[in-house]
Amino acid sequence: MTGDYLRKAERSLAAARLLLDHEYYDEACSRAYYAMFEAARAALHTIDAPEEARSARSHSGVIAAFGRYVVSAGLVSAAIGRTLGQAQNLRLVADYRAHPLSADEADQVEAWGQEFLDAVAKFTKIDPPGL
Repeated sequence: MTGDYLRKAERSLAAARLLLDHEYYDEACSRAYYAMFEAARAALHTIDAPEEARSARSHSGVIAAFGRYVVSAGLVSAAIGRTLGQAQNLRLVADYRAHPLSADEADQVEAWGQEFLDAVAKFTKIDPPGL
């Protein structure tokens, strides 16, 4: 299951890069955030977190469980953990606000996404598949 979540995360991040290349900044931000969200779910399954954490479906539930069981355990840095919430905030702006994100904001979320996936892949011992 962990590998499935990481494959989905990597595909979302690849889609974010394609969208960035075509200047679809809001959409790129959303895809990069979802890459992080899926990687967080993979992490929770890898560490065999409690069932309520592994089965969290809401964004806030997954983010909270990631902080509680992954960041607090020292498996990723607090700085990387914070990027998940920061990316979610920008995704909400991208998805629900009238003004579009800038190229710099979208680039930042994509960079966070790559860093986040790399960190999760490192402690799960599963390399994100290349596309």
